Amino acid sequence: MGLEEYIERLTQCRTVDEVWQFHCDQMASYGFDRLLYGFTRYRTPTSLGNPADMLILTNHAPEYIQTFLDQNHYHHAPMVRWALENDGACSWRWLQEQSQGGMMTAAERRVYEFNLRHGVTAGYSISFPEQSRRAKGAIALTAARGLSQTDIDEVWQHHGGRIAAMNNVLHLKLIHMPYARNSLTDRQREVLEWTGDGKTIQDIAQIMGLQPATVEKHLRLARETLNVETTAQAVLKASVQNQMYLVNGAPRGVRQP
Repeated sequence: MGLEEYIERLTQCRTVDEVWQFHCDQMASYGFDRLLYGFTRYRTPTSLGNPADMLILTNHAPEYIQTFLDQNHYHHAPMVRWALENDGACSWRWLQEQSQGGMMTAAERRVYEFNLRHGVTAGYSISFPEQSRRAKGAIALTAARGLSQTDIDEVWQHHGGRIAAMNNVLHLKLIHMPYARNSLTDRQREVLEWTGDGKTIQDIAQIMGLQPATVEKHLRLARETLNVETTAQAVLKASVQNQMYLVNGAPRGVRQP
């Protein structure tokens, strides 16, 4: 599939699930059959933020991804370190060079060996350029079993520009779609929208035809859903997750790993 057709079909996808399945199918046609995408808007110098606030998409086997994510292997993954320090694409041949040169920490080597045991041995990582220093997105493209790094490097030599462009378009599509592990209800979203517009609780009650106490209840539940302490934080977080000002019927949700 050419890049132009890819973009046209991707823009027609209306849900995160549709986008992700379409992209996985296209990457598989180039020999990358297992993908792991991650994006955070809460990066700090020492953390990637709360995993519950990240957008994580994958088609890896559950037994692999549960260990990699739930046991925080990604904190020590050498390619995650590379992605945080660089933009662009990187062959996993870099991993082999790091290993052979003794340039991995003990924790990084454990993750490296864990990946080898699960057949995550050859591939490419793409780190996306961001406008905010707190945001970071990257995707790991794992080559199908039986393909060596030499094999996949040859694929990249012929199609790397197109593959990189497709993944960058994917990233731009995903970060503008609503995503949240815990989605707001329509009422919670509406009271946050009016709050974001500067309305008071009394204003919102009159606009929505509710009692002020009911508005306060929806705001409290919105804060609990978003796991924040203040309504101002709830407005900001809902906005960051693209959960506010949705067109009626707009799809919401996120594919769980």
